[in-house]
Amino acid sequence: MEHILDLIGDYVGEAFETAGFDRKLGKVTVSSRPDLCEYQCNGAMAGAKLYHRPPIQIAEAVVDVLSGMDAFSKAEAVKPGFINLNVSPEFLCGYIKDMSEDASFGVMKTDKPKKVIIDYGGANVAKPLHVGHLRSAVIGESIKRILRYLGADVLGDVHLGDWGLQMGLIITEVKHRHPELPYFDENFTGEYPEDAPFTISELEEIYPTATKKSKEDEGYKAEALDATYRLQHKQRGYYALWKHILAVSIKDLKRNYDSLNVTFDLWKKESDAQPYIPDMVSYLKDNGYAHIDQGALVVDVAEEGDTKKIPPCMILKSDGASLYNTTDLATLVMRRENWDPDQVIYVVDKRQELYFTQVFRCARKTGIVKDGTDLRFLGFGTMNGKDGKPFKTRQGGVMRLELLIRDINEEMYRKIMENHEADPEEARKTAQIIALSAIKYGDLSNQASKDYIFDVDKFTSFEGNTGPYLLYTIVRIKSILRKYLSETGRTEEDIRGLKILPPQGDAEKALLLSLTGFAPAVEAAGEELAPHRICGFLYQLSNEFNHFYHETKILAEEKEAQRESYIAELELTREVLEQGIDLLGFSAPEKM
Repeated sequence: MEHILDLIGDYVGEAFETAGFDRKLGKVTVSSRPDLCEYQCNGAMAGAKLYHRPPIQIAEAVVDVLSGMDAFSKAEAVKPGFINLNVSPEFLCGYIKDMSEDASFGVMKTDKPKKVIIDYGGANVAKPLHVGHLRSAVIGESIKRILRYLGADVLGDVHLGDWGLQMGLIITEVKHRHPELPYFDENFTGEYPEDAPFTISELEEIYPTATKKSKEDEGYKAEALDATYRLQHKQRGYYALWKHILAVSIKDLKRNYDSLNVTFDLWKKESDAQPYIPDMVSYLKDNGYAHIDQGALVVDVAEEGDTKKIPPCMILKSDGASLYNTTDLATLVMRRENWDPDQVIYVVDKRQELYFTQVFRCARKTGIVKDGTDLRFLGFGTMNGKDGKPFKTRQGGVMRLELLIRDINEEMYRKIMENHEADPEEARKTAQIIALSAIKYGDLSNQASKDYIFDVDKFTSFEGNTGPYLLYTIVRIKSILRKYLSETGRTEEDIRGLKILPPQGDAEKALLLSLTGFAPAVEAAGEELAPHRICGFLYQLSNEFNHFYHETKILAEEKEAQRESYIAELELTREVLEQGIDLLGFSAPEKM
């Protein structure tokens, strides 16, 4: 289904051609002055240079043709050569009818689906999720949903950090506390216990304790390095203990991600890439891509035209140890061998841009990824408190993500109970739904690359550009529809068969015009990896609906055909709004 702008552009292009000019001049945009017109064309300005005629003469000639077309209720030439357009109610009605009958509401899905892997999450095992993990999870989840809606074959990968010294530190501290455990008995040959010797709470306390000790005690650090070596060489007891660490951590991580309505198709870890490293290193050496520089194995990735220095990508340290670079490159090898993606998107902190520039260049230069693979860095800014600094607890520490979610849930519950008489249990459930919208919309409505202020009071407000405001709008529509069904005895299926009539008033027309922006917004969000595009559309649509609601007697309309048309428009608005928030990763309650 064509976008309405393209359809209007076809008419205007035809008018230019009929008037004796190049039809390519007929490009149409949404008006920058909605008080004057709905759409505009500036092609006459460019045509003046081509045809050596005053732009207003060209515009007037084109408008003469447009005035005879049924698609427009207004076409006027304005000095120095602008063409202002309003579409006719009948034309708009026809477009909305087609849109309502289209399963994707006019979104053009690709006929050549790409295989896409999105790397988001990035949590470390044995450590709690904190607010710094919020943006990767929320943005990545939305991008995954948007690309799938557009027809791509998408896999989301959490890519857990589970390898290296942090594991050795945990194992060492467990050994100090419980040396009697069979994992540390080299002569033990039996089956290890099925249950982990620690809880998630204990595990989360063990890691920082071990880290602190390693900084103060060289002997302890040497022990941890030895434990890391033993683990990576799969010493039986250490490897079994590591599996317990993973199992306990992943269970807790899934619980936390579930509370954000964030899911992953792949729960791959750094350790999964380790088996690919030896062959990859040999390949880089044998093919002359890697060389020794000050004892380390590196690949030069600087390119002619670089405006700043891009250091070599280090593959192995001088002691032969691997690095994050090594693991990320090996992960690309693993992904190519197992899923052969056309695109890999990394949703990470924007401060890692230089690092990913090195990794991406190395992967392309060495053929680790196939030609044409799109490696995309989607860097996000920092989530800050009202003081403009990274979001902290009141005590100044890094806030755990589950505590932030709990606090927002409590704030929404308080607002619900304060304003309404509600069943506490139902209010709790509703509060969680609204709180999630506050958190996710508060994040996604900002351009991903920019820092933003996490303002609890603003984000939980039912007014303004917020998630709760969108949900309030949807719930208002649902309430009207329920009342209509109750009064008429009709079913939801009956509503879908109601006929939409040409809009009668300005508010109704503005609502229908706003609905036509869904497909362009979704497609732009997918192309630019920019969920804020959808947020902007949903906010505008909500505003137009609420203006229409206050201007129109919907259920009190005496003409049955007109009332049915209003109901059909409300149903389409609800469907589009709910599809939109689903792409952002949250849903609406039935009541608020």
